[in-house]
Amino acid sequence: MQATDSYVDISKLYKAYGQGDVRVDVLNGIDVAVERGEMCVLLGPSGSGKSTFLNLLGGLEAADHGSIRVNGTDICQLAGRDLVDYRRRELGFVFQFYNLLPDLTIRENVEVCAHLAQDPLDVDDLLDRLGILAQAKKFPRQVSGGQQQRCAIARALAKRPGLLLCDEPTGALDYETSLDMLGVLEQVNDEFGCTMVIVTHNDAIARMSHRVLRLREGQIVKNEVNESRVHARDLVW
Repeated sequence: MQATDSYVDISKLYKAYGQGDVRVDVLNGIDVAVERGEMCVLLGPSGSGKSTFLNLLGGLEAADHGSIRVNGTDICQLAGRDLVDYRRRELGFVFQFYNLLPDLTIRENVEVCAHLAQDPLDVDDLLDRLGILAQAKKFPRQVSGGQQQRCAIARALAKRPGLLLCDEPTGALDYETSLDMLGVLEQVNDEFGCTMVIVTHNDAIARMSHRVLRLREGQIVKNEVNESRVHARDLVW
């Protein structure tokens, strides 16, 4: 079923690695749409194609066949500078292991992305809203894992992305910090209205999402709108 206000619209998407006897088909004809402002959780076992899906959506890899329309633009038709501009204009990316620059302060890590945008958010206001303004002058090694992840989210949001991609955003965090971080993502979705795709192995996270996708052997085997969302603070696993 196609979404009525699709921000992401993927059709007949295929991706394989290798050739001949060592060819591995990773994505086998993906058709899916995500509505504007939705929080979408992508679930699946290791090897199901989750990371490849996210990399294609982020313009980090090229599809073999198919289309990926983001805000009306088929990014499979982009190359070179146009693809760089897409990532700069449209995307925020939150990684499992933060990927902060160790020799820059928390504020400077966020400012790096803010400088890429034509109309960035105010960095100090963003740090304040995410609860890490007091850590602004510290280096990543001087703050907790949860605070580093908050910084990574602030960095991704600084340029006002329409699409926020999150790769196992709680994978490196303990249980309590994970719940706290999911609350931050819920806050981000509510306050900033960006469309979100969250890749995770944790089924419990799906309960707070608008849409649940399940990937198995390179195909979407479940695509459901969540009619009974719960708040992040109420999740248990």
